Amino acid sequence: MGVFKKLVIIVSAIIIIFVLVGFALPSAYKVERSIVINAPASKIYQHIVDLKAWQQWGVWYQRDPDMQITYSGSTAQIGMTSTWLSATQGNGEMQIIGLEDDHRLIYSLTFTDMGMTSTGEFVLTPQDNATLVTWMDYGDVGINPINHYFVLFMDRFIGPDFEMGLENLKMVVEG
Repeated sequence: MGVFKKLVIIVSAIIIIFVLVGFALPSAYKVERSIVINAPASKIYQHIVDLKAWQQWGVWYQRDPDMQITYSGSTAQIGMTSTWLSATQGNGEMQIIGLEDDHRLIYSLTFTDMGMTSTGEFVLTPQDNATLVTWMDYGDVGINPINHYFVLFMDRFIGPDFEMGLENLKMVVEG
């Protein structure tokens, strides 16, 4: 058996193992971060329920000041949509899909270039004279075994941005 033939067999075996392991990995993910903000939930809620206000604290807007953003729907209501085009942060769309005044915001998030959709959520829990703000994103990457590998790193991809965004939100609200 020639060296080339052995090499092809070894590479093929590695690819097959990689794909089979991918099928065994989870397809669902959840990223969650929290922070305590020294303010009532009603004061914090106004900064998250209006998608236009995200420009004051959102990490992605700071990274790309040239981001092109359009808004549609009624401000701070179910159906409000933010659509953006960005050379560095990707293109996408966020739409409010659920609200509980001063307590919860649920949104759908789609990165149009990658065809990935997830659900995001903010939960505000009063604590004495402060509020625990929890931000999460969860979704399922589907049956593609290659995408299952991304699930392993999703917390590392998104988590630091959530932490920085929550810190920025804290500064805006408490400032």
